[in-house]
Amino acid sequence: MSEQMTDMPISPELLKILRCPVAVQSDEYGDDPGRLELVKGYWLVCADSGLKYPIRDGIPVMLIEEGEKWKDTPVDELPVPPPSD
Repeated sequence: MSEQMTDMPISPELLKILRCPVAVQSDEYGDDPGRLELVKGYWLVCADSGLKYPIRDGIPVMLIEEGEKWKDTPVDELPVPPPSD
């Protein structure tokens, strides 16, 4: 289990508290909106808003503009690692 923890690009504790900045502003997603799922080890995906945020150099890039850039990209087509623009 500890090996898996060291392989994660962000800590499990951070993943628990991070939320999509778009979804948290809406009342339509329930009591805990904007939860994020770690995908492909480099992406945080919000099921509520559909936005996808890259993790670059171990830092989640939680800018709305960044999440919107990847919204229409299917999860299986997200580039690994994310481009640095």
